[in-house]
Amino acid sequence: MRIRDIKPYRSLIINTLDKISKLNKRRKDFLYETIILFLSIKGRIYFLQLSRFGTHCEQRYRMQFEKPFDFIGFNKELVQSHGSGHYVIAFDPSYIDKSGKKIPGVGWFWSGCANQAKWGLEIGGIAAIDIDNHTAFHLESVQTLIAATLCCGHGFF
Repeated sequence: MRIRDIKPYRSLIINTLDKISKLNKRRKDFLYETIILFLSIKGRIYFLQLSRFGTHCEQRYRMQFEKPFDFIGFNKELVQSHGSGHYVIAFDPSYIDKSGKKIPGVGWFWSGCANQAKWGLEIGGIAAIDIDNHTAFHLESVQTLIAATLCCGHGFF
């Protein structure tokens, strides 16, 4: 798998990584490769697939993703450097169909397409909408947790 003319992406990603945090060269190179893989691979992305197309083994991808990284800061820096400066924030909850009972966060969530509550997962997407350029920039996605998961069995938050 190859991306045409990868140089503009490299400078954009590396410059943004330099602005947001102090990362060592190995971590920066790993994040650069991972972002390029995310842009290149069609369909579902998982660690085994990253190891097939990338230069690292599956275990390295798993271990690196356990380390914290400020993705919202990275995306925010990209938005600020390429947007017009006039933004509104959008939140979009999305339903994901899941049938298992032991999946963390599974519960009854509203599905707008089905116009009813359905069993599954919900993620909330947060985006910055550039008003002047008519473009939305993704900032972060977070899983909605149900009250039983949050309250730790005490019945309250």
